[in-house]
Amino acid sequence: MSINDEDRPARKVAHEIGCDLSLLSADELAQRIDLLKAEIARLEEEKARKGASRSAAEKFFR
Repeated sequence: MSINDEDRPARKVAHEIGCDLSLLSADELAQRIDLLKAEIARLEEEKARKGASRSAAEKFFR
């Protein structure tokens, strides 16, 4: 039995950039801020990892 993408339940988006924030409570806003801070940290870690890889490659090929 094959599972198509349409058969899978849609993943709920925790936050969409630019969405209307007026209906969210202060607690919901705080949760979204924490979520976004964690995502920023994840992105910064990946950027640093890629920078280290590039730096190592540049040293190797000099």
